[in-house]
Amino acid sequence: MKRSINLLFYQKKQKNYRGGPIPIYLMITVNGKRAEIARGKTFDPKQWNSETGRMSGNKVDAQLLNSHLNALYINFQNVHSELIRTGQTVTSETIKHRFSGRITKPRFLLEVINDHNNRLKALVGQESQGTLKCYKVLKNHTAEFLKVQFGALHYDIQKIDVAFVTDYEFHLKSCHKMGNNAAVKHMKMFRKIINICLYNSWITKDPFSNFRGKCRKS
Repeated sequence: MKRSINLLFYQKKQKNYRGGPIPIYLMITVNGKRAEIARGKTFDPKQWNSETGRMSGNKVDAQLLNSHLNALYINFQNVHSELIRTGQTVTSETIKHRFSGRITKPRFLLEVINDHNNRLKALVGQESQGTLKCYKVLKNHTAEFLKVQFGALHYDIQKIDVAFVTDYEFHLKSCHKMGNNAAVKHMKMFRKIINICLYNSWITKDPFSNFRGKCRKS
């Protein structure tokens, strides 16, 4: 899917502004979602050109600031290219974190499942051995699906959407010959993994929101 990406430098007046230099902000927009960063630079608003997002004039201080903003723009392009090259999700927040020096390590689906299973294993006695066995099957089936569908086992959880969920269910039914009810029960376990991601704010959108899997009465 083609992304709409934009970078804008602008001055932002505070509510109690009464004159003087104004801070310069950087706004990153990806598919309509914005994130802003204060650049720690202030300048006379009378010399700011809102159309170009740069300072007007040829004085040394204006030239230095514009050179700094141009360097930031190049950095923005490099960060964007690096996120794409490494297969990470490109959002306004991921780009912001790179700019701010807070590089967010991507979370991979199988790692989340493995961590869940290790916690479940530690609770055997409170949780049944059968439940743990089912989640081990979930991990194996998920790994197989990732390998078949994407050719890799490392899959960023932020990329999981309703198409992923639908294709996963189809994989279970077509490759493992699961009946509808068995597939639905398996997807309920997978939904628990997704709920963990949502609860921890590792993802913000529920890929199951439009999924309509339902058990059928025998």
